[in-house]
This record gives sequence, structure tokens and C-alpha cells, in this order.
Amino acid sequence: MKVAVVGVTGLVGQVMCQVLAEESFPITTFLPVASARSVGKKVRFKDKDYTVIGLEEAVLEKPDIAIFSAGGSVSLEWAPKFAEVGTRVVDNSSAWRMDPSKKLVVPEVNANALKEEDLIIANPNCSTIQMVLALAPLHEDYGIKRLVISTYQSFTGTGVPAVNQYQAERDGKTAESPAYPHPIFENCLPHCDVFLENDYTKEEMKLVNETRKILGDDSIQVTATAVRVPVDGGHSEAINIEFHKPYDIKDVKRRLEQMPGIVVLDDLEKNVYPTPLQAKNKNEVFVGRIRRDESIANGLNLWVVADNLRKGAATNAVQIAQHIAAQHWV
Repeated sequence: MKVAVVGVTGLVGQVMCQVLAEESFPITTFLPVASARSVGKKVRFKDKDYTVIGLEEAVLEKPDIAIFSAGGSVSLEWAPKFAEVGTRVVDNSSAWRMDPSKKLVVPEVNANALKEEDLIIANPNCSTIQMVLALAPLHEDYGIKRLVISTYQSFTGTGVPAVNQYQAERDGKTAESPAYPHPIFENCLPHCDVFLENDYTKEEMKLVNETRKILGDDSIQVTATAVRVPVDGGHSEAINIEFHKPYDIKDVKRRLEQMPGIVVLDDLEKNVYPTPLQAKNKNEVFVGRIRRDESIANGLNLWVVADNLRKGAATNAVQIAQHIAAQHWV
């Protein structure tokens, strides 16, 4: 199988390569692809050095699968060009997520929505992926009426410029090209992505819109506050849920434990609950602090943590590619 990783020199692109190698994805030809400024550079994949190629050359190679993490504008221009030559594109940007003609997929939740004719498939936002993985079985059982979400998102989600800013500030220096309008070291910024006309950020509205699309229910009421925190890898979320139906807390825990991709860490007597440090470099989503919201009927609180570069991006994309391969569509 011929596989291209587009945006291979970026943070997520590098992790995509790691996950592909760890999962022993059946690659016969590996195509590392990046922008013109990175063409000719060397990248290492499975103990072998490869030379980075450009997008035009990659399209001519007609890969079976192209996994994109190169930004929305690149995806809008180039994903259709790959699709035209028969390549199946798994795109990690926001470019196609809300396109009604494109599937938005978390494999454990809605891989069955994919059809053989789907050539461009959207990978959801990092904070959405980990959340819907925990919400999906509960929505199925009890029906979600309303969500109130507070996120605590690693600066790594903003990419290399944010990592450089954090490291410079940690070392007592000034970042040359800061990613944020305020310091991130020893600070929290209620500002993920750009502000929109409704005074929410783009990241917050992704949680609203993508959750409804993946769960297939536009009636779910969602409000979110997304916060950037000085954590090196790993997004955390405090999720308050109001269900339509009553629930038993033991059944909720049992349902989460049975969900593929979820690890429940919830033993308060032993101070067991998820932290981003525990989740770092792992592919699972970790859930804890599972407790009833005593202020409303049918209310529940969850604490959900995952490595944003893994399940929040690279791992989910590779899992989509694995599903495509398992259906023998390539």
C-alpha cells in the first residue's frame, strides 16, 4: 500500500509517522510530503531515511491513502486533487469537518458511516474526539439534552510556534514569534483559536458543531469555554451532562468501561483519576471523577483526558486509515 503523510515535518505529522510504525500499518511505499520550504529535507520512518517531496509530486504518485495535517488552506486546495486520482484522504484540518458531503469520523463511534465512495474523510478536532468517545455510549443509553464543557488544552495543540514560545518563556527568554498574545508559561489563556462574532472562539464552536454532527443529533444544546494551559501534551475536559433519561451511576461506569478506546480511572480513595501526564504518549482516552450533578435532574459530571497529538489527531487519523484498509477499499 502506498501511503502519503502530508505535513510530515509538523508536530502532528511526526506523531502520525510514529503511530503508523507502531501499528505496523501495511505500507509498501512511504511518501513524506510537505510544503516547498521543506522539500528535500530528510525524515526518518521505521529506521529508514526518506526525502520529503512536494504536493505536486505526491499527487503524481497516486497514493492509496494520504493522511493530511497541513492546515485548512492546503487541504481545501489539495485534498480534491488527491481524490481525483483515486487517493483516499484523511484530513486533520478543519477544512472539511462541517461540509455536509463529508463524513466526520471517530472510528469507535461512527466508522459505520463510511462508504466506499468516501474519498475525503474529516478527522475531528482534538478536544471533540476525546469528548465524543466518552459521550457516545451514554447518549445512546440516556439521550443527551445539554452539555457544559470546560477544556484545559495543551499548548502543543497550537503547533511548533507555541512550543517555541513556551520553551523560551520557561528559559526566561522572549519568544521571537509568539503564538499567543500573552505568556503561556505559568499562565492560562481563555483563548483557543480566533474569536468569532458571537464572542466564542472557533475552538469552542467546534465542540458545539462537531459534537452534534458526530452523534447525529442537532437537538443537543452545547456551550463551551476552551482554555489554553501550560501543559506539555494532553488535553483535559470537565464535562457537565444533562440527560433526558434518569441513570444509575454504576451503569454509567460500566458502560464507559466497556467502550473501546476508553480507560476508566476512578478510585477516589486511592486518589486515582486521569491527568494529562498519565495520558501522554498513549492512544486511549481516560475518564474519571464520574459523579452525579446534584443540582439538576439527570445530571452527570465527567473528567476526560487524552493526548491531543495522539488520539486527538494522529491516532484517530490512522484508525480511520485502518478501517479503510480493513474494508479492502484500497
